[in-house]
Amino acid sequence: MFTGIVEELGEVVALEPRGDSARLTVRGALVTADARHGDSIAVNGVCLTVAGVDGQSFTADVMKETLDRSALGALRPGSRVNLERAVRADQRLGGHIVQGHVDGTGEVLSREPGEHWEVVRISLPASLARYVVEKGSIAVDGVSLTVTGVTADSFAVSLIPTTLELTTLGRKQPGEPVNLEVDVIAKYVEKLTVATAPGSAA
Repeated sequence: MFTGIVEELGEVVALEPRGDSARLTVRGALVTADARHGDSIAVNGVCLTVAGVDGQSFTADVMKETLDRSALGALRPGSRVNLERAVRADQRLGGHIVQGHVDGTGEVLSREPGEHWEVVRISLPASLARYVVEKGSIAVDGVSLTVTGVTADSFAVSLIPTTLELTTLGRKQPGEPVNLEVDVIAKYVEKLTVATAPGSAA
């Protein structure tokens, strides 16, 4: 589990296609400092399992499901990525509950600079729209954010200077894809509500 509080900006070293999967190598001094085989590291919000560590870089295998559902396949050597290690039980939950299980992708539609922040609007897939509410939580490329506005096919978030400086969201331009993970609690509530509704099979 993660919190959506990015620990460092890493850099893609290589993305090696392997048929219906790929092997990703990422450089990140902080997250590799104590990384071991089998650990979990979120890369742009995608939970990946460390397959090996070499100095300040780690490798992870990315399966077809992940490539199909996320924007990891668009990464290239030199791409900057948000990195976060799995949260420990004794840490503060600074963001919100983030599983690292990306639900789909959106596209940056616009950026509106403010005096000390930017409002960024992102497209919202129809299949995810019902889970996104104003003032609710969403993870965008692994960054825990509060939704400041929502329409049928898009949502807006306000990015503070820290987020602009320390994550890839400060650099994403209109037309670029981002990984989206909606609030898992909303999905469970929906499932339980449907299961207990009158006339349901449950």
